Amino acid sequence: MYASIKTSQKFAAIGYAAIGALMLALPAQANLVSNGGFESTTAGVGQLTTNTDATGWINGLSSAADPGYNFIFAAATADSSGAEGQYGTVALWGPNNGSANGFGASPDGGNLLGADGAFQTGPISQIINGLIAGNTYTLGFWWGGAQQAGFNGETTEQWQVTFGSQTQSTAVLTNVDQGFTGWQRQTFDFVASSASELLSFLAIGTPSGIPPFVLLDGVTLDAAATAVPEPGMLALLGIGLIGIPALRKLRNKR
Repeated sequence: MYASIKTSQKFAAIGYAAIGALMLALPAQANLVSNGGFESTTAGVGQLTTNTDATGWINGLSSAADPGYNFIFAAATADSSGAEGQYGTVALWGPNNGSANGFGASPDGGNLLGADGAFQTGPISQIINGLIAGNTYTLGFWWGGAQQAGFNGETTEQWQVTFGSQTQSTAVLTNVDQGFTGWQRQTFDFVASSASELLSFLAIGTPSGIPPFVLLDGVTLDAAATAVPEPGMLALLGIGLIGIPALRKLRNKR
């Protein structure tokens, strides 16, 4: 009986070791997006390219192509002092400038991106590295629809999101006069075709005469694609799992 107990203990030890190794082998969840909350900038709030830049992001598809009318706002001042741009100060309707529409910081907090979806449109983009071709990745972000203060009328807002050669779009939100849609949580699944892909967000809105601003914050890309353990690891795990109940049974008999 003593030999049986020792054998079961050995199998159980192998099983526990295999479980530990398997857990270490699985990839940890990590955000592959740099500066997804837009907290890091070169010159505070303002229009991208013209007044400031968001670290890790490109205002356009490349540093010189398709720059959009896109702004970094501080949530606390977006509806008061706003942000400077090439045509002057831009602010969003909110409680601090006369519209009790519930505008406020996203659940991610801090800065946010605001992009005009109907004037001088252009994407904000970032090259994502460290991908595994063929694996699925989940993109998540907070977004909403707002309007530029000083203009009146109903608007619509939407994000068009491209990852490599794949494009998906959010729902179209309808925004009342001087309104704010509230923050929405969106996730999309994309399959990587190479180790690096270009991720881009393009604001789409209507009408052109009443600036619809599409908001973005808290961008994440889940790097925890499913990993398949090696056959040898699975065999060790199986031996260990068999040994654990056998060890318990022998101990109960004693």
